[in-house]
Amino acid sequence: MTVEHLNTALLIGTAVVLVAVAAVRLSVFSGLPSLLLYLGLGLALGDAGAGISFNDPDLTQVLGYAALVLILAEGGLTTRWSDIRSSVAPAAVLSTVGVVVSVLVVAVAAHLLLNRPWIEALLVGAVLSSTDAAAVFSVLRRVPIHPRLAGILEAESGLNDAPVVLLVVTLSAQAAGEAGHGWLELVGLATLELAVGGLVGLLVGFVGAAALRRLALPSSALLSLAVVALAVGAYAAAARVHASGFLAVYVAALVLGNAHLPHRAAVRGFAEALGWLAQIGLFVLLGLLASPQDMDKAWVAAQQLALASALVLGLVLLLVARPISVVVSVTAFRLPWRHQAFLSWAGLRGAVPVVLATVAVSAIGPDVRWMFDLVFVLVVVFTLVQAPLLPFVTRRLGVGNIVDSRDLDLESAPLETLDADAVQVRVGETSRMHGLEVFELRLPPGANVTLVVRDGTSFVPDQRTVLRRGDQLLVVATSAVRRDVLRRLRAVSRGGRLAVWGQSAEAPRGTRAISQAGGYGTAGSRVAGAIRGVRGRLPGRSPGSTSRRGGGTLR
Repeated sequence: MTVEHLNTALLIGTAVVLVAVAAVRLSVFSGLPSLLLYLGLGLALGDAGAGISFNDPDLTQVLGYAALVLILAEGGLTTRWSDIRSSVAPAAVLSTVGVVVSVLVVAVAAHLLLNRPWIEALLVGAVLSSTDAAAVFSVLRRVPIHPRLAGILEAESGLNDAPVVLLVVTLSAQAAGEAGHGWLELVGLATLELAVGGLVGLLVGFVGAAALRRLALPSSALLSLAVVALAVGAYAAAARVHASGFLAVYVAALVLGNAHLPHRAAVRGFAEALGWLAQIGLFVLLGLLASPQDMDKAWVAAQQLALASALVLGLVLLLVARPISVVVSVTAFRLPWRHQAFLSWAGLRGAVPVVLATVAVSAIGPDVRWMFDLVFVLVVVFTLVQAPLLPFVTRRLGVGNIVDSRDLDLESAPLETLDADAVQVRVGETSRMHGLEVFELRLPPGANVTLVVRDGTSFVPDQRTVLRRGDQLLVVATSAVRRDVLRRLRAVSRGGRLAVWGQSAEAPRGTRAISQAGGYGTAGSRVAGAIRGVRGRLPGRSPGSTSRRGGGTLR
């Protein structure tokens, strides 16, 4: 490569990134997942568009693995352990037992509908069994749902890549004619690799967090680099000892992200920037690999491959395999049927199945190129169906979040010094908080409403400010009372004033004392000045920005 080639590559890369960033806004208005727009961008750059020729499944697999490492690291670093603690057990079962059930159901359908050998049918089921972390995180940014459901989806998308990759690699080797393991031996090997991968992640996470505290790096940029490097190093260390690197990177990132290290906002912002860049690069690359010319060949060969039956296979995955795996996995945890129905619909596929299809193509050869085209079509079509309907499904099933926090990444020293959190909530159309005055919220000591945004205008409320539908509230709370604040707001939104007076006497007394003092109380008075710095920024906050939940709505 010469300098001229480098200049051209940088120019094209810059254009791709800028178009991809703009596509996030387009996805907000259109309702289409931005990840599909990235795929379309890759198709437009391919042979049938700009003429860039790319047909290297091996390189796609390598770069896909690298992108998935960064995506999982971002997912772990930006996930609060308190938000998923109660969801880890059902998510773990859904990521193991649920995967097996889904593979078996899809394999039966693939064998009958596509008339493929059992080993290839099982491989198709394995490739399609993994939900995609990037797709799930993208949806959770803009669809506020029940906290436990959000926790299950987050944890599942972070955990299920590891067992699925092991299964796909093993089945691909067997399909290629290599000596394989017996099923019992395979189960034992998978269990060992997952266990070692998890231990490596825990070790790197805890040791790395302790080392970073002792180093006390002077720059948030250096700390961000060190944290991401540790997470990536966990993947590499586990993979070198033939353990699950994907589980190791997610666990290590989860530990580091919840280790109360300094500069949390900077670390999170850096990780999310890398995650977005990895998603853009991965989906554009997959779009390049799946050129329309190859897709046309797949459509012409529909008589042999029964492409119509392949779309039916997608319906089997969406309406049969996923629901059965959810029921088998989470019924024991007493999840309501409405929650189970939502989990069944929200099992989004994205880049991971397409990357795993390249694993099969690399191991077996061009004879299974049909599998890549098949998986690509299924992922695109059913993501187009599932993702835009998620808000509707959320409303119909009644699993929307009554109040959920939007963590604001404020580069404000007082918040870190006081160990406080700034959360944003929105008063929904049916919330009984409408008409209440601020003092009637009876927030616990250490928490206060510091800013209200109404009709695009922000102001600092007093205790007699009346709340209205559509108001966005910025609540500052010490970390110790954050969960109590969310519970209080949920109760008020459901029960109105009766819920407020139904609380214990201690909290109202503390609130009255704050009100009589005429200030904002423990943390609020000292950070009110810092919070005023975000005036005017809240209404324009992009739904695709650093927030994990996409904001909470009080209904």
